[in-house]
Amino acid sequence: MKGTNMALPLSMEALLQADLQEDVAYRDEGLSVVGIFGKSNMQPGAPKESIVNSLADKHIFSLFGGPEDGGTADSSIEAFYHQENRVLYLLLSSVSDSRQLLRACESLSANTGHSDSHELWKDLDRQHCLHLLYIFSVCHVLLLVHPNQTFDVTYDRLFRALDALRQKVLPLIRAAIKDCPVSKEWKLNCRPCPPRLLFVFQMNGSMKVSTNGSESGGNPDKPKKHSPRRRLQHALEDQIYRIFRKSRVLTNQSSNCLFTVPANQAFVYVIPTVDEDPVGALLSQLRSTCTVSETEPAVVVTGPRRYQQMRRSARQASYSGDPATLLMGGQLTDCSLKEFLWQHVELVLTKKGFDDSVGRNPQPSHFELPTYSKWVQIASKLHQVLISNTEEEIAELWSKVQGQLKVLEGFLDADTKFSENRCQKALPLAHSAYQSNLPHNYTTTVHKNQLAQALRVYSQHARGVAFQRYALQLHEDCYKFWSNGHQLCEERSLTDQHCVHKFHLLPQTGEKTDMDRNPPILNHNSRGRSTSACNCGRKQAPREDPFDIQAANYDFYQMLDEKCCGKLERIDFPVFQPSTLDPAPATNQAQRTPIEASGSTEVVVEKLKEPSTAQSTTPIPTESTTPIPTQSHTPIPAQSHTPTPAQSHTPVQSHTPADTSLSLALSLGQSTDSLGPYADGDGTETQVQPKRPSLMDRQPSTVEYLPGMMHSGCAKGLLPKFSSWSLVKLGPAKSYNCHTGLEHPGFLPGSSFLLPWDLVIRSRSEEDPDRLTEPLDGVNSSWPAPNKTLVGKRGSTGGLGRSRRRDDMARIFVGFEYEDSRGRRFISCGPDKIVKVLGPGGAKDPATRVLNTDMPLYIPSPSQGRGIKSHYAQLTRLFVVVPDSPLEVTLNPQVQPGPPPCPLFHPEQTDLVLPPDGFWVLRFPYSFCTDRGPCYPPKENQPLNNHKVLRGILKATAATPAPQ
Repeated sequence: MKGTNMALPLSMEALLQADLQEDVAYRDEGLSVVGIFGKSNMQPGAPKESIVNSLADKHIFSLFGGPEDGGTADSSIEAFYHQENRVLYLLLSSVSDSRQLLRACESLSANTGHSDSHELWKDLDRQHCLHLLYIFSVCHVLLLVHPNQTFDVTYDRLFRALDALRQKVLPLIRAAIKDCPVSKEWKLNCRPCPPRLLFVFQMNGSMKVSTNGSESGGNPDKPKKHSPRRRLQHALEDQIYRIFRKSRVLTNQSSNCLFTVPANQAFVYVIPTVDEDPVGALLSQLRSTCTVSETEPAVVVTGPRRYQQMRRSARQASYSGDPATLLMGGQLTDCSLKEFLWQHVELVLTKKGFDDSVGRNPQPSHFELPTYSKWVQIASKLHQVLISNTEEEIAELWSKVQGQLKVLEGFLDADTKFSENRCQKALPLAHSAYQSNLPHNYTTTVHKNQLAQALRVYSQHARGVAFQRYALQLHEDCYKFWSNGHQLCEERSLTDQHCVHKFHLLPQTGEKTDMDRNPPILNHNSRGRSTSACNCGRKQAPREDPFDIQAANYDFYQMLDEKCCGKLERIDFPVFQPSTLDPAPATNQAQRTPIEASGSTEVVVEKLKEPSTAQSTTPIPTESTTPIPTQSHTPIPAQSHTPTPAQSHTPVQSHTPADTSLSLALSLGQSTDSLGPYADGDGTETQVQPKRPSLMDRQPSTVEYLPGMMHSGCAKGLLPKFSSWSLVKLGPAKSYNCHTGLEHPGFLPGSSFLLPWDLVIRSRSEEDPDRLTEPLDGVNSSWPAPNKTLVGKRGSTGGLGRSRRRDDMARIFVGFEYEDSRGRRFISCGPDKIVKVLGPGGAKDPATRVLNTDMPLYIPSPSQGRGIKSHYAQLTRLFVVVPDSPLEVTLNPQVQPGPPPCPLFHPEQTDLVLPPDGFWVLRFPYSFCTDRGPCYPPKENQPLNNHKVLRGILKATAATPAPQ
């Protein structure tokens, strides 16, 4: 190998891969390997690099550089082979150096979490340990460099971790070097000898001693026996040896130790701090060089004589008065750093080895001085196994070595160990906080609240990198405790009350309940009970809090039908009629018609009327000159036959569907002008193009059914399996006595009277036959404004005049019944008023107020209990007494049970005409539910105006008999 090839340091990988040949003069001589590692502070110079430069008397390593030079924070080894002295220097750089530490800090981003950054430091520490184990396995002498004069006790823990790791990977290293050309002892111990560890400390400014000769009594020529630096070295040696012996890093048998220290030689060297005088340092260096060159011939001496020559040169330089070789206080140096190292290197080069075993029967340790070629072979194998892993043959051994790195965690990762111990102590406190004041069964909300409390207690005591891991364990532990017999059923009733049972399964069809199974088979129960009346309202019974819409709106009333109103005449709403054995619920409930999708919910449907069944379109004024309620301002479903705003004064036509044999013009969606004789009214009313009926409108599906209730947002052509509404007839119109009111149970005193709705029917007068086609109200056919008198001919006011016949007046009774959960019932005469009749004669308030306004679905119950919680009464029934008169009363209920965008609920058949001479009862649904879930009743302090029944629930038109 030529000297120029090694003029610059090489990385360990480049050194092992380079095919360099030694000179013939040095090829057969042995090689001493010196490893240098340690720490450095933030001083400008690099102490380890400067030591190599001073030992080799060359500027080899650069003393300046930083993290911006493009390097990484990973550990690395640089090598320099001083061929003349037969010494190979291995310099280890790791995260312990300030330069590498700055690079590691810059690699961490600002958003890196505490756990991620800790993992980065752990990886760097593991790399450092593997590189240390490598140089402990290939070096004869090791220099530990420390930036101050205080011994770092963390090295004790580090060396114990390395010793444990070496014992674990020793069989793997033996397998890797078994074919190398080295001695049997080297293959067995996996190192040329137990390396000798030397310590080099740097003295900082606080230990600097003045050089005025005060300690020597003013005589600088009289040296003291021991200088302060020498006393410091002896104290450090005693301290280090005592620490390592106590921790059993050093034992009597050196062959079993990770490293050794000499028993009769100095192994601690303190580098003194000199004045920062670069000019003086250069002059002294020049003076010493000139002195050596004058006294000694420049002859290159090889072999052991090199060390003798260096000691003699150093001694002469010391007595020549060189300031660089003087100690503090004017005392002469015992030895320089180079002499301190070379007294150990000489033992290697002379093949004497290290005899560092102590005790009564010391055992000699093995020693081998390899040549450069042999050392490169075994160093390359160890580098593959411990660090690089670039050969496939040793990949398996490398993976096994990586698996043994867990031995280092207990020694090196003290932060994690402390954090785990701290978090483990905080877990029982957090568990106690979670289980405090807990019922036996509780809901998810309670579980989350208790878990949040447990996490607060945990965060007060837990610290470190294991915080997140044990927090997840706390989550799992609390969830296991909750799900192991403490989980409450999460199902909520239609009145927004949860089930009181623990987590259970519902019984299947024909299956019985079983409490012994895990989970048990039970029906939902919220322990809530209320009192409700049947469809007709004549019988009350207690009911359980319902959990499904069928039990709320159908099953309970079917049970009471068998005892009360099962034999009454009724009008059945259309329901789903299956044509297959296994009908399926419809899945797409969000389907809308094209007109609804465009944002308009008001669709005009002009029905075809036969001339023989045409009805009169003349409005019927009431006795109190109050108009009949017209259509609600709120949009209604497209399938309701509702007039447009342009036709708001025109009475609604019959609910009877038109003939299914539609004309070609209607089926093609043409204008009503092309319908010929089927068009009615003037041209202004027929400009709106009718909706084209589809097959879904004409015939509902018999394969898919509507899973919920009928409302404005459900798909067309679907019907539910049961109706949530009920319309029954209590008897003829005369069965209601306006003087006694409803004789049903549960009504508050004086609140069971229906409200009168007086209608005046204008018929053809015998004295004026031409009035048959003339509207009696004047020009227009609309009702007059409320509270306005109707001025007729001859200045007479509206009312029952002399020219009218007494059978022209008709009276309809209407009552909106409210019922609370305790069965208290009453009739309302306004949105905020209850009927109160104290004397005979019945209710005096007219029904126009309740018909012309949106009635609330819930109002506060007038009979509140003693508790703080307020009770609400719900609109449950509509009583309508239709007289035996030529009137057509149309029923069109629409309920909005919640704030927008809640849909409008209506029966399966809208615009239903009530037959005359009947006492009818419309029962509203107990609960309202869509495919997205139930519409819960309002809670306390919630506005009630969003829950309402829209106006226009009743409309009346005069019916004329068919022409004969």
